Amino acid sequence: MTRTIVIGGSVSGPATALFLSRRGHQVTVLEQDGHALSPHPDDDFLPWRRPRVPHAVQPHGLLAPVRNVLLAEAPDVYAAMLELGARERHEFDWFDHHPPHQPGDEQLVTVQTRRLLLEIALRRALERDHPAALVTGQPVTGLTITPAHGTPRVTGVRTRRTHRTADLVIDCSGRRTRVPHWLADAGCRPPAAESHPTGVSYYCRWYRGRPGHAPTARVKAGSTASFGIGGVFPSDSATFALSFVLSSTDPTRTALLDPSVFEAAARAFPSMNAWLTGHPEPLSPVLAMGGLTNSWTPLADGSGPVATGIINAGDALVHTNPTLGQGAALALRTAQQTARLTGRHPDDPSALAARHHQWTLRELRPWYEHQVTSDRAYAERLRAGAAGDTVLPPPEAAAIEASAWDDPVVMRARARVRHLMIYPDQVLQQPGVRDRIGQWISAHPRFTGGFDGPDRAQWESITSPSRRIPSPAEDDT
Repeated sequence: MTRTIVIGGSVSGPATALFLSRRGHQVTVLEQDGHALSPHPDDDFLPWRRPRVPHAVQPHGLLAPVRNVLLAEAPDVYAAMLELGARERHEFDWFDHHPPHQPGDEQLVTVQTRRLLLEIALRRALERDHPAALVTGQPVTGLTITPAHGTPRVTGVRTRRTHRTADLVIDCSGRRTRVPHWLADAGCRPPAAESHPTGVSYYCRWYRGRPGHAPTARVKAGSTASFGIGGVFPSDSATFALSFVLSSTDPTRTALLDPSVFEAAARAFPSMNAWLTGHPEPLSPVLAMGGLTNSWTPLADGSGPVATGIINAGDALVHTNPTLGQGAALALRTAQQTARLTGRHPDDPSALAARHHQWTLRELRPWYEHQVTSDRAYAERLRAGAAGDTVLPPPEAAAIEASAWDDPVVMRARARVRHLMIYPDQVLQQPGVRDRIGQWISAHPRFTGGFDGPDRAQWESITSPSRRIPSPAEDDT
């Protein structure tokens, strides 16, 4: 049995602790926020002020790895989420009939829910488990590090109240983690971290649909313009969110903080407008999020771990911009692997740290690089669109996206990328996909990969200065 301390009690921390506890390890989660969760999600979703977790109130769609890991490691947690109102949506539900089954199709499911439901279900399970403990309102203020031959070893943590010893410390404290600084201050090699600004900002608003007024026709998950993306996120308990992604350089973006401007802008995007025609009840003000980066913070480099007795997971290890929805999926995968590795190397902290790093390079790093590359292209197109220039997406990518809504074979390949089953450059290698896309292009000779949202002149009319209200700066996350 390994005595483990997990720093951070949001998603990756409780998940990692739960999976370790159910393998017989003694685990304590230390969370600096002292908030006690209420029995009903609506009591916490917006009233709970979480300045370190601004994405907690932004929309989510949990990808297949979240569901797969929970069904394997904690099916009670997944069942609790469904009882709280989370919904499953299979990618093939877009079509009248699902195509003939292929292995892996059963995984192409998005869990439609607010992120809070996952947190609630994880915490409740953790509180039921022994020997696990969740301690809230107790921030970690430093590490205890013992000099050792070759590589220093972390042997515990310090809090404002006490010192706690551990065989293993797992940093799940998020992208603002202080652990790399504490290690460097103690004389360890600085972690080889990297960070890439995304150049985009988010504006969302939550609604609750009125009974019988959900869209009756098929509605795509979003609409696009040369300067922005308008997304729709059906969620739990009849809630849904509308969300804009704009360039952080776009001078019109803060106009969206005015709810009337936000709604007028949303009505100019077909997918968003379809959800507003039922006169839903607004649940929130417009919520902004900006200043995001893609960051990679391994606690190891080419020479090996910078310290033993400590590893990291979740956003403390890899933080990705939410446009592709990878965050929770990568966090749950890492939590599962961390629990597995800890069982294989309970008495060898050097081997555990090394194997953990090797796994992250193999399984997480490619998705991080995909997000960085994708964001660079997105930011360039949105920035150009905000300046009045139109940059179309690459023709091949546009054809894959457009044809997927008409062809389940292409949809399957697209969905496998979305759910982190194959890499983007493998789409055209999937059986029949290249031929199906070719047939679709032949049937749509005028296809140019354009946009279904408003042009820039229409947008600027909607967001004109006369319609704006004074607004605070975006949350610098």
